[in-house]
Amino acid sequence: MKRHMREDYLVEGEGLLGFDDRHEPTTRRPSTTAELRKFRFSRLGPQGQAPAETTRAALAEAMVSGPSADSADPAVPAGYTYLGQFVDHDLTMDNTAAALGEEVSVEELLQGRSPALDLDSLYGRGPDDRTDRVFYTADGVHLKVGRTAAVAGDDATNQDRDGFDLPRSGLGSSKRERRAALIPDARNDENLAVAQTHLAFIRFHNRVVDQLASGGLSGTALFRAARSVVVKHYQWMLVTDLLPRIASPEIVDEVFGRGRRFFEVSPGYGRRQRRDRTVQPGDRPTMPIEFSVAAYRLGHSMIREEYDWNRVFNTSGAPGVLAPGTLELLFQFSGTSGILSPDGDIADPESGSFERLPTNWIADFRRLYDFTEAGRDDLVALVAEAGEATAAGEATAAGEATAADTERQPQRQLNLTRRIDTSLVDPLRNLPPGSFGGGTGTPAIELNLAFRNLTRAMMVRLASGQQMAQLFDLVPLKPDEILGGLDGAVLDGLTDEQKVELTTHTPLWFYILREAEFNGGRLDGVGARIVAEVFHRAIEGSRISILRDPTWRPTLGPDQETFRMVDLLLYAFEGSADLLNPLG
Repeated sequence: MKRHMREDYLVEGEGLLGFDDRHEPTTRRPSTTAELRKFRFSRLGPQGQAPAETTRAALAEAMVSGPSADSADPAVPAGYTYLGQFVDHDLTMDNTAAALGEEVSVEELLQGRSPALDLDSLYGRGPDDRTDRVFYTADGVHLKVGRTAAVAGDDATNQDRDGFDLPRSGLGSSKRERRAALIPDARNDENLAVAQTHLAFIRFHNRVVDQLASGGLSGTALFRAARSVVVKHYQWMLVTDLLPRIASPEIVDEVFGRGRRFFEVSPGYGRRQRRDRTVQPGDRPTMPIEFSVAAYRLGHSMIREEYDWNRVFNTSGAPGVLAPGTLELLFQFSGTSGILSPDGDIADPESGSFERLPTNWIADFRRLYDFTEAGRDDLVALVAEAGEATAAGEATAAGEATAADTERQPQRQLNLTRRIDTSLVDPLRNLPPGSFGGGTGTPAIELNLAFRNLTRAMMVRLASGQQMAQLFDLVPLKPDEILGGLDGAVLDGLTDEQKVELTTHTPLWFYILREAEFNGGRLDGVGARIVAEVFHRAIEGSRISILRDPTWRPTLGPDQETFRMVDLLLYAFEGSADLLNPLG
């Protein structure tokens, strides 16, 4: 399964951008039906000049070797890393791809090849589609959920649990076929964190269905009403909760308050309005390659090397803990990239004894999101430190609490993202070859995610950070800021010649991450502008859109202005600690 390296990009007005047989960037006209149906990209800035391969390799090595601030300021719970990945898959989901060879209307084709934030990755083409009805239960309204597989341990783990795994095929002659998740976008099962995020959205939809059904709706009308409610709450959450955590709130507020200034410009914006970039009636959104290849790859720097995943897999070393929830294990316990099993070889999809998620790998959402934001102080994960015989104030075997026990309070386990900056965790230096279609002979540098990102930018001749700053009328970062940064990648290993090349033509992805270092770990300037404007355009162009319904307000949060990811989870899991953390 290819995951981390798109083969080529169909850029409007240019053609199909990719590599030739000599691994040199090339542009050609799309010639096959499959090529003509590719996702629609555009170019926001000018074409740029990439640093030489030796410079890209040296920079990539520095990015996975340097220190990193542990979290942003303010801190961001780690669940948002994988919510961001879920959103990326929603933006780039082409729900007509599965219908290749079937009747697809021009309207469906244009919508499917355009970025949107309408949860096609959750709904597919809907329950009436003969291919995608497999994602739905017999009533054609609810989405299917899966069942975990019991695993030896205690009473909490030694049982199958309905509703805590993605629905899986269970059919086929191979384990890979039987493990396949019954969801529209297999990318949402490429690691366990994004898989459990997808599951939360399934549960959110199903609860909305139940609520609306109690009011008398049924059938197609019920499904359409539920989807509208779910999508609008999702979009509201992205604008008011996700975006301000990862990008400058001032830029987000400006874009969603006044409109887009540079990308497919909002009509009537004023002096910034340019006819060649202004949205005309009937225009479909495109996705700028500056967003896909650079700005929205911010999430790679947010990934942690290990997580306090649940009661069984965390870093405390407390009794009953088996191991930390490492990044490698989150890939292993998925159906697309892994084998859902503690045994077997992740490189062999037919190995491993499990074909459903083991129960002891169910997410504890209290460790991924901060429910105290919603006033739920009871939804805090506490764990005793390794070696503690008792919790604070609890009686010892002799019947009395010791002073030391009283002082050693249980510690809260809330995973935080790593700060958005130019440093990546070490496991991203060595991606599994299967994650991008590579083989056993793949050169070591090509396993480095940073190198792959920088090389992808070279393939599409992406503008430099300086070029985009000029386009946006921003003061560019100075050479010493690019080289020195602020607690990010250390570039001392680059030669003087490479440093000159880097500061003259700074790769856009690296430039955007450097900007964030000087903004407390949030995107700023170039990066924030690209991300905010693309989100705005994608929501505007979605079939269901809060921007085209400006009087709409959320009804499933604490008030009519608030709906956060924690509110979505509380609704989806009925506000229950036993559902948000079924392992206890």
